[in-house]
Amino acid sequence: MLYWRPRREWLSGYVLLAQSILLLLANHLGQRTWWLSALTAIGLLGMWGWFQALRRSRAILDTPTSRVGSAAQGYVELEGRGRPLPEVRLHSPMTDLPCLWYRFALYRRVNDRWQLEAAGQSDLPFLLDDGTGVCEIDPAGAEIHSSHEERRRVGDRRYVESLLLEGERLYVLGQFHTVSGAHHTLRPGEDLDRLLSEWKRDPISLHARFDLDGDRDISPTEWRQAVQAAREEVQRRHREIRREPARHHLGKPPRGRIYLVSNLDPHRLGLTYGRLAWLHMGSSVAALLGIGWVVRMPG
Repeated sequence: MLYWRPRREWLSGYVLLAQSILLLLANHLGQRTWWLSALTAIGLLGMWGWFQALRRSRAILDTPTSRVGSAAQGYVELEGRGRPLPEVRLHSPMTDLPCLWYRFALYRRVNDRWQLEAAGQSDLPFLLDDGTGVCEIDPAGAEIHSSHEERRRVGDRRYVESLLLEGERLYVLGQFHTVSGAHHTLRPGEDLDRLLSEWKRDPISLHARFDLDGDRDISPTEWRQAVQAAREEVQRRHREIRREPARHHLGKPPRGRIYLVSNLDPHRLGLTYGRLAWLHMGSSVAALLGIGWVVRMPG
């Protein structure tokens, strides 16, 4: 059985749909008890929808835009051009277009009803370049808004496909962290013990390097030389690690904070969520007034 998960960017639509169904059900049944139950549920759904839309609006409009090259570690907002990873070339499954990310759903018509046959989305990371640096974006767990949506119908099948395309301007809101050689925690003692253990597992090479008198035995003096050579090798490896360039990553933030990727204008997106918050609040107020009206109705 195909598992379908509601998309979080459609939360407001789901709330409004559920409220409409409750209203129609109460109107159909017509009993006061059903009206009170339905209006109470509508009010609670409206408050929940208001909270979800408002927190998205505030996160988008109130978080200042950072630059990749100077962004602080933590929750940030970035804007820049999307690019694929050098070794990755992703194509959408339906239209075969080169893209950074895709999501698709395929439906089949069965007995005059459309049934979901296949659905999925890519989870490969891609890059965001804002001119000051390049950040790797992990789309796993993100709410992704795209203006590129393709709908087609061929025979008894139809599909919907959303894309983020190479080179377009992207807006991201998530957890930023930087990994570089300077941030690595190095443990010389542990690395030295590990390297010596590796050498011991290859006694032929160990004797070839350090059995200087050829007696097929590593004397204490020869072992001290081996330890010194291993220590110098560990130091060399650590110097190489410290010289590694910084790599920036952005992914899903902790504690349930909003993780958003979009090719839409962020200001308009924030205002849209703000309007949805007021719409949900209005539905809650209307439900409260409706409850008062039902209570005052004669038995």
